[in-house]
Amino acid sequence: MAVTLPHIEDANQTNYLPPKGEFEIFESDEHYFQKLKEWGLPARKEFWFKQKTHQRSVHIIGYEVYGAANDMNTIVIKFQDGNKSCIHPAYLKEMQSGSFGKEAFIAAGEPDVAEVKELVQEKTTKAATAKASAKKPAKKKESPVKIELPTEKVHFSAVVKQMTLSWNHFAEDNDEVIVLEDVVIEGEQPVSIGLAWCSHSKTLKKHELAKGERLSFDGKIVKKKLPQGKDVDEEYLLTEPVQYKINNPSKITKS
Repeated sequence: MAVTLPHIEDANQTNYLPPKGEFEIFESDEHYFQKLKEWGLPARKEFWFKQKTHQRSVHIIGYEVYGAANDMNTIVIKFQDGNKSCIHPAYLKEMQSGSFGKEAFIAAGEPDVAEVKELVQEKTTKAATAKASAKKPAKKKESPVKIELPTEKVHFSAVVKQMTLSWNHFAEDNDEVIVLEDVVIEGEQPVSIGLAWCSHSKTLKKHELAKGERLSFDGKIVKKKLPQGKDVDEEYLLTEPVQYKINNPSKITKS
C-alpha cells in the first residue's frame, strides 16, 4: 500500500550549501527533463529534501558544472522559503526513496556547514571515482580559443544551416530566427566564428534564404546565446548551442 509522506518544514534544521556565484539554468522544459534522465531522477517538478528529523519540498532550478572534462554536475535546489542549496544528484536520488534515513548521510546532531561540505565532497568524489572506473577515461577537452569580437560593422561569409524558433521572454512567444554555420569574419586575417544566429527580419525574408546557401553580408556580431524555442516541432530543435548573434545584416548576396 502506498504511503503518503507529510511535508514537514523546518528551515532552522536545514544545512544550506548555496551555489558559488552563477550557475547553469535550464533552456527549456525539454532540457530540464533531459538532465533529470541523465541524473537518474524521476521526471517531475517537485522533489523531497530529507534530513534526520524532517523533510521539505524543493524544486530543481539549475546545476553547477565541474570536473576536468566539465562532465560532472551539482544540482541547485530551491526551497519554498526561497533559500537555495547545492546537492549531488546521487544524494538527491537517494532522498526520494521511502527507506531513506535508515543509513542517514548526516548523522544525529546538528553539524556545522563545514562538516556538511566535507561530507558532500566525499560523496561526490566516490561517485566520480565509480563513474571513471566504469568507462575508459575521456580525452581531455581543449579549452576553446577566446575570440576577440569587433565592435564595429564588419564583412561576413556564412552558410545557412537551418531556420528555427527562439523563445522571446519579453513577448512570451517564439521568434523566427536563422542559424548560420561556417561563419567567418572576412579581412586580412579572417576569424572563424563557427555558428551564429540572427533574426529572420523582413530584409532577410526578401532573399528567400534556403538551407545550404552561401551568403556574404555586413553586420555587427555580439556574444549572445540563442534561446531554445518552446513547444516547437522536431525540425526546429537545435542540435548544439549557438553562442553568437549577428545584428542588422545588410548588403546580402548569395554565392
